[in-house]
Amino acid sequence: MPAPKPKASRVLLATSAALMSLSLAGPAALAAPTPSATPSATPPADMSTVGGTRLGQPGTQVNLAAGVPVLPKDITGRSWIVSDAESGEVLAAHNAHWRLPPASTLKMLFADTVLPRFPKSTPHKVVPADLAGIGAGSSMVGIKEGQTYTVHDLWLGVFLRSGNDAVHVLSAMNGGVEQTVRDMQDHADELQALDTHVVTPDGYDQPGQVSSAYDLSLFARSGLQKKDFREYCSTVRAGFPGDTTKNAKGKSVRGTFEIQNTNRLLSGDTDVPVYQGIAGVKNGNTTNAGATFTGVAERDGRVLLVTVMNPEKKEHNEVYKETAKLFDWGFQAAGKVTPVGELVPPKGAVGSSAEPQASAVGKDAEASSKPVAAASAEGSGGIGVALAIAGGALVLLLGAAFLVNRRWPLPDLVRRRTRP
Repeated sequence: MPAPKPKASRVLLATSAALMSLSLAGPAALAAPTPSATPSATPPADMSTVGGTRLGQPGTQVNLAAGVPVLPKDITGRSWIVSDAESGEVLAAHNAHWRLPPASTLKMLFADTVLPRFPKSTPHKVVPADLAGIGAGSSMVGIKEGQTYTVHDLWLGVFLRSGNDAVHVLSAMNGGVEQTVRDMQDHADELQALDTHVVTPDGYDQPGQVSSAYDLSLFARSGLQKKDFREYCSTVRAGFPGDTTKNAKGKSVRGTFEIQNTNRLLSGDTDVPVYQGIAGVKNGNTTNAGATFTGVAERDGRVLLVTVMNPEKKEHNEVYKETAKLFDWGFQAAGKVTPVGELVPPKGAVGSSAEPQASAVGKDAEASSKPVAAASAEGSGGIGVALAIAGGALVLLLGAAFLVNRRWPLPDLVRRRTRP
């Protein structure tokens, strides 16, 4: 049966505006001990308790009771979490704070940090230094030296193709890779994502680079409050600038080629159908991290986040299959199951303290719920993907504190279209 709609008074506490004014120095954020390059095969006995003491305990945490559906039995992710994106309630979790390599899901933090800093129409001509230091075997969108791209083009490359080349170009625009890493670490600290240690902006395997299912959910939740972030992460396919050539009349013409989102719950695959209600967010896969994924989906007014890290079962698209099963459970259990913790708000948000939070925060503050924007993108073959993304307007409240609109209307046609 459909999960009951959340109360109108429930709000998502966050502040994308406050997050734009990050400190660029940030040495304190990097002062934590460097984690081991190779995580152990079992979770540590004591993990962070940010969001609730049960989230720091190893193993599966869920409050099963009469009327609550049982969890799927074939979930093999080393770490996973199911949460309500709006209220922040954690419905169930498994080793939520286990610090593991994040792969390209770390690009959610990169985007949430850097995306607000450059207008999407800003052009940038790529120079050789922009593409220096990209790891061998990295996923690439196909950026060429000497060609000019807009910031909009580069973000499409980041979100759809997980292009490390696009990440490095944007990092160069942001003052370089080292500066961007510092900015990301500062931003993670502001979000209370204390399991995360950033070494590269693109998530490429490096010793000591770790995050957690809990932190990745924080990054997604913060990013989804930005209209452009929602647009990019829910775009199925788009045209990307190619080479510049001469036509028959000797005129320079810029070609384009199509790129498709590698999020298989959004774009579909032979063994994975498009998930009903899916609207992003980000996938990743590296040697050390295995497959990682954070997704957001909406049904019947309920918006859920699911993060799965490194399934032990290595079947094709396994991370998406396990995510879909956890989404199914979450939509059935929402409104019935007692939460085991919460996704904490950023330090600067209403109701948060300067210290990491391990207890529930109030969720009954009032906020308006008016859609404020919409966007659309055309897919190949004439298939329109109506993003219809609205909401996210910031409401100034109590001086410098902000609340974000509760409602995120997510893409109707994305959740109704048939598998490609």
